[in-house]
Amino acid sequence: MQQPIPFMHYRGGSSKGLYFNAADLPTDEAARNRMVLAAMEGVGIGDPRQIDGLGGGTSLTSKVAIVSRSATPDADLDYLFLQVVVGKGIVTTAQNCGNILAGVLPFAIESGLFPATDTTTAATIKMVNTGGYCEVIVQTPDCTMQYQGTATIDGVAGSAAAILCNYMDTVGSSCGSLLPTGNPIDEVLGTEVTCIDNGMPVVLMRASDVGISGYETKAVLDQHESLKKQIESIRIAAGTLMGLGDVTHQT
Repeated sequence: MQQPIPFMHYRGGSSKGLYFNAADLPTDEAARNRMVLAAMEGVGIGDPRQIDGLGGGTSLTSKVAIVSRSATPDADLDYLFLQVVVGKGIVTTAQNCGNILAGVLPFAIESGLFPATDTTTAATIKMVNTGGYCEVIVQTPDCTMQYQGTATIDGVAGSAAAILCNYMDTVGSSCGSLLPTGNPIDEVLGTEVTCIDNGMPVVLMRASDVGISGYETKAVLDQHESLKKQIESIRIAAGTLMGLGDVTHQT
C-alpha cells in the first residue's frame, strides 16, 4: 500500500493552504501536479466546490507551498508556490503568495526541515517562482512554535503570534520593473488603471469607474456577472501591457 503523503494545512494571513516537503512529492512536474490536484480537489478533478478535497472552493484557499532546504548559499529554505485554479483542474506557478510564505518557516520547523532557536527563529527563504528572497522571523519560545498571540490583520478574524516578513528586492519580480508599462496611469478598455509589480503583478482601478462603491459584500460581487466580465477583460488586456503575455489561463 502506498504510504500517505504528510502535509500541513495552515492559515497564513487572509489565506490558507497546504504545505508539502518537496522530498515527499514526485520530481516529475505532471505527476506532482496530479497529486496536488488530488489533495486540493479530491477525486472530482475540476470540481469548483472541491467537496472531496481540501481546497475550500475559493482561490484564497486553493494554495500550495512546496518547501525544501535550499541549495542556494544565500537562503535557508526554498519555497515554490502553486495556485490551484478553482474548477479548472489546473496548477500554475506564475506568481508568488505572501500569505502562504508566512507559513513556510512554521511548516519547516514542525516537519523537522529547519531547527528552531529559543525565543525567535529566523530564516531566509528563496521564493522559487520569482527568485526573490524574504527573511521570515517567527516566535519560538523554548524552541517551540508559538501560534497564539495578539497580532491582528485587518479583515482577518482573531489574533495570533506575529510572523515578521522582511522582503528583499521585490520591485519588478515578475515584470522586470515597478511600473511595467512605464506609466503611472494607463487607460485600458476605457478605464484608468495603474499597473504595478512590487512582488506581485497588480492592476489597480477605482471602484467607481467600474460602477461599484467598493463596500459590496463578497456575495453581491460574486453575483455581479457583468462586473466580473469587465474586470476579467481588463486583467487580460493589462497582462499583455505588463509584458506577461496572454494571461487568460493564468491567475
